[in-house]
Amino acid sequence: MKENYSDLRVVRTIESIKESFIELIEEKGFEAITVKDITLKAKINRGTFYAHYQDKYDLMNRYQEEFMLEISNIAKQNISKMVASLSTNNPSVQPLEIAVLIFEILERNRKFLKAILGPNGDLSFQTKLKNFMWKTLFESTDNPLKPGKLLVPGEYLVSYIASAHIGVIQQWLLQDRKETPQEMAQILSTITLNGPFFAAGLKK
Repeated sequence: MKENYSDLRVVRTIESIKESFIELIEEKGFEAITVKDITLKAKINRGTFYAHYQDKYDLMNRYQEEFMLEISNIAKQNISKMVASLSTNNPSVQPLEIAVLIFEILERNRKFLKAILGPNGDLSFQTKLKNFMWKTLFESTDNPLKPGKLLVPGEYLVSYIASAHIGVIQQWLLQDRKETPQEMAQILSTITLNGPFFAAGLKK
């Protein structure tokens, strides 16, 4: 019983650190934050903070890695099957289904993403997301895209996809849009699968 209580206390401490961290990013910007700021806002001592993180950069990196691991798990389970479905016209795994799962993760991490993708966040995070997307599409064990079959250079394709997706996500998060994950999945799937000219009503 004591062990369970201890585990729960650790979970609550980490959540408190993360929540305080997010609020501080929005208040004063990541670069201006100190460990003292975090401990004061989370109402913990410095020793408690250092028991979990080396510094604010370690906290940021591990928070980002936890988020991308969630996305990665969805991608590993579904993307290869989705690409196969598209190439064979066998709708066993629909892009919309995957998009809904991803937007549900984005919704759960809304506060963190809004802070980190905002003007006071971590500018390097978008680059990390692009690198993550490259590894997912081309460097995974069962990578779904084959460089030899691409019609354009892979780095441009990934840059376009990543930038477009991040832009849509930023619009949704930073403007506090009210669309549900299901509605956002439909919007992004329409643009991604059919192209922006189709989404604009200019192409049938």
